[in-house]
Amino acid sequence: MTKPPRRSSITASFGALTADIKAARPSPPEQTTSVQAPAPSRVGAGVISVTHRAISDIRNERDRLQALLDAGAAGSVELTPDTIDPSPFPDRLPDDGDADFALFKQSFEAEGQRVPIQVRPHPTQAGRYQVIYGHRRLRAARELGRKIKALVIEMSDHDLAVSQGIENAGRQDLSWIERALFASRMEQAGIKPRDIKAALTIDDPELTRMRSVYRSVPLDLIEAIGRAPKIGRPRWGELAKLLTNDAAVDAARRTLSAGKVQKDSNERFQLVFSALSTKTPAQQPSDLEFTDRSGARLCKLRISSKELRMTLEGKRGAEFAAFLHDQMQELIDRFEAQAAGE
Repeated sequence: MTKPPRRSSITASFGALTADIKAARPSPPEQTTSVQAPAPSRVGAGVISVTHRAISDIRNERDRLQALLDAGAAGSVELTPDTIDPSPFPDRLPDDGDADFALFKQSFEAEGQRVPIQVRPHPTQAGRYQVIYGHRRLRAARELGRKIKALVIEMSDHDLAVSQGIENAGRQDLSWIERALFASRMEQAGIKPRDIKAALTIDDPELTRMRSVYRSVPLDLIEAIGRAPKIGRPRWGELAKLLTNDAAVDAARRTLSAGKVQKDSNERFQLVFSALSTKTPAQQPSDLEFTDRSGARLCKLRISSKELRMTLEGKRGAEFAAFLHDQMQELIDRFEAQAAGE
């Protein structure tokens, strides 16, 4: 397939649609998550300083697109769900259960599709598409055997990831680790840190914290744990610090081995965290006293897992220390002979 030429902006892709819309009207409640402005408390000074023109343009174009969606399905086309692939930047981990989706699907079946999803032409496969927004609507339509209304948008990987990140910033149901994974996927796609921060409405310290987790905790382990909506950044940061070597990672994987754990994602996180943070109690130092045949004390010996300390008692203690010094090499030779089984 010949890749379509890049439009100058996302808005240009919708030029033909705006003529079809006479006036915007309020949209009825949609089954999917609505776009909300990020909570002001989450916006730091660092975010404001790094928000530049490119991000502002994408945000404005996203708002214009939302206006089109609010106006109804004008300009949309009907597609077969089987021709639509997932976004190359997934933003969700698997749900713990299907109860919520079952209710959504029931509503979708009864009320129909009110708002079209957004897709782009697949960059390498003719006749196929990739979903940008509307994953649950797409899944419901696929399971119900229905076609789905969609707005087809020309969009680069970069613009798709950043635009999707802006959308995610207003979604309150994404867990911290899902947002961190999305930042990871944007980073892997070559998106600049300033764009990632602006898209997710985070600052430098928060991006650093996210990196410390997704660069330390293997992706397969994160996916095995799941969304863990009750587990925030501090606990994920503590888990990352426990995964300091291959042995710890292997132990975590064994804890969540297939068929072994039947818990929700919050409990799976706690199971792994508890397994890695359980430590053998440190050996308590012990004091030993040594005397000569007459009962006179020569020394006191303190032994711990990392130290052997001798405290001498009087002149006889000093003489005993000198004796040990002279006999040390012989003691080492006897130690090695014993270890070799000689």
